Amino acid sequence: MTRTVIAQGTFDILHPGHVHYLEEAAAMGDELYVIVARKANVDHKAKPICPATQRRDVVDALEAVDEAILGHEEDIFVPIEELDPDVIALGHDQHHDDEAIRSELERRGIDCEVRRASAGEPTDGDQLLSTRLIIDRILERRG
Repeated sequence: MTRTVIAQGTFDILHPGHVHYLEEAAAMGDELYVIVARKANVDHKAKPICPATQRRDVVDALEAVDEAILGHEEDIFVPIEELDPDVIALGHDQHHDDEAIRSELERRGIDCEVRRASAGEPTDGDQLLSTRLIIDRILERRG
């Protein structure tokens, strides 16, 4: 029996923290599907810089990812219903309320586990594991 995992995120400027999250999510099962957020659904931080299709294509190119898809523009749970996962893997710092997600999954009749990935650790002192930190560094050096 195949164990399906869903990870999700904005993935605006892909960095080692994203890779760590997705590799850890992939290790939670046999197949990893990644839902890339649409700009319209990003309301907890600055809107993404890169177009959704570009972000999806870059995530889809990662070895740990079996398939990256675009999120639904109105209801973020639609792809989850369609994929019917065994696990939803959340990033260690994602803004989602785990219990609210579990409640909505239960309400929709989706039986799956919700787990948090661990934080990635920088491999050297100069490594940036956050899109925000990358943008801040760019602005500092070139802004």
